[in-house]
Amino acid sequence: MLLTIFLAIVFCAAITMMLLSAVAFIQKKELFSSAPKEAREVILPREKELFVGARAIGWTLMAFSILMILGAGIISVWDGFRNAFGFWQFFTRFVLIFTIYKLYDMVCFDYFLLMKFHFFQHYYPETERALAGRKYGFNLKSQLLKLLVIFPAASAIAAWVCTLF
Repeated sequence: MLLTIFLAIVFCAAITMMLLSAVAFIQKKELFSSAPKEAREVILPREKELFVGARAIGWTLMAFSILMILGAGIISVWDGFRNAFGFWQFFTRFVLIFTIYKLYDMVCFDYFLLMKFHFFQHYYPETERALAGRKYGFNLKSQLLKLLVIFPAASAIAAWVCTLF
């Protein structure tokens, strides 16, 4: 259980690094597909780097965050094989990692970073008007659908695949 919590923290840290690299360093509109629709529509393309080498730093951080996510996945499966996990143990591990991540996403990213601290709006001031007046950053219904349906279903499928080996 302790390893599962640790892997969830690593997963959340990797997603945070990915967000930071995309928003603050790379600044390519194409990377904001998960941003609110209203914000995506008003984002202006950034041709000029924030500073010399910003995009190189951003892509390096992005690659590192992807490796962290893959590493967390590999370790969670490998440890499950090593400890002869059954379906329910794999399912519990996967659903716990996804649930911790989604709650972290909803509270830290959507509420605090987007709505309270205006992190995204700092780098993209043109989105301020599109996001003004919101009490919550993203579509709550979509977030809850992921938390309560999609992630448990994905966890069940991943657990089933792991038990085939």
